[in-house]
Amino acid sequence: MLGALGLLACAALWEAVARTGLVDPAYFPPFTTTMNALGDELTDPAFWTALGSTLTGWAVGLALATLAGVVAGVAMATVPYLREITASTVAFLRPIPSVALIPLAVLLYGTELRSVLLLVVYAAFWQVLVQVLDGVRDVDPVADDTARAFGLGTWARVRHVVWPTALPYVMTGVRLAAAVALILAITAELVIGAPGLGTRIAVAQTSQAVPEMYALIVVTGCMGVLINTGARLVERRALVWHQSVRREATPA
Repeated sequence: MLGALGLLACAALWEAVARTGLVDPAYFPPFTTTMNALGDELTDPAFWTALGSTLTGWAVGLALATLAGVVAGVAMATVPYLREITASTVAFLRPIPSVALIPLAVLLYGTELRSVLLLVVYAAFWQVLVQVLDGVRDVDPVADDTARAFGLGTWARVRHVVWPTALPYVMTGVRLAAAVALILAITAELVIGAPGLGTRIAVAQTSQAVPEMYALIVVTGCMGVLINTGARLVERRALVWHQSVRREATPA
């Protein structure tokens, strides 16, 4: 309820700023005008096609980044010396911003979906990898030594000792990666011109359809809220056994 009240307050402030002339309405239309434009967008089949393209790039890229991050993180943390061997490579690649790879993506794949996937996977991968490495590092050494004493092999220890400890970190990494993946998907569409909401925003801007442009920006914000909310729900379902979730569910 408090979050909804905050959104209503922002909408009222938006309307007041545009109506009072503090900002030129030609460049910052009132909230009600933007909502009318949003209504028109929702009746346009091309809008839903663009939305589907954006969600496809986001979902496929996030899935690939999650799979790669989990596999690489567990391997780097459990295989002796592998983390030390790859530490300098990770330190070199991780700070490179994904948008710096846009020229490479265009050269390789043009304006196809694969260009968007390249940027999304690269950006989201590091969010998952870092969390997995931290999660594996947090494994109780006593529990690991006990598993060894009982004769559990490497993959059995990963399944029964490492994975339960790392899973909360993995879910946090996926939640962060989901937001980053959405940002990069829309950014790639804006810059590259790949099909999706980003391209639709760019077209609205160049054609001076300002209310439609803001309406599409509102849609991307709503997508971010829904994705974050959904990620938190999945996280709570997956970690229902974890003490942090139990504390949230326990009434004061």
